[in-house]
Amino acid sequence: QVQLVESGGGLVQAGGSLRLSCAASGIIFSIHDMGWYRQVPGKERELVADITSIGSTNYADSVKGRFTISRDNAKKTVYLQMSSLKPEDTAVYYCNADILTGGIRRDVYWGQGTQVIVSS
Repeated sequence: QVQLVESGGGLVQAGGSLRLSCAASGIIFSIHDMGWYRQVPGKERELVADITSIGSTNYADSVKGRFTISRDNAKKTVYLQMSSLKPEDTAVYYCNADILTGGIRRDVYWGQGTQVIVSS
């Protein structure tokens, strides 16, 4: 009954900017931590950034100073603002969220992934 839907991926030139969004829908009582991960072929999925329900954030060293994670609790949405993009940022980006559904169940959900390609 809960879905995470990502948007904003695409093709961008090195040095450019892109904003990813991920909206949760369904019967949701509350959302705890939310985050963004990315994965490239042959590599493990890695954490890019995450944010707690009260706004505390952390980032992978490779994106510090370039990416900003934020959330809008009223819209049940998490964002990833990416700037100064590099070709090595190319990956499939996934959002996830720790969600309490219907006031009873609490589980971690994943989006379907959105492709980001940074060209040189």
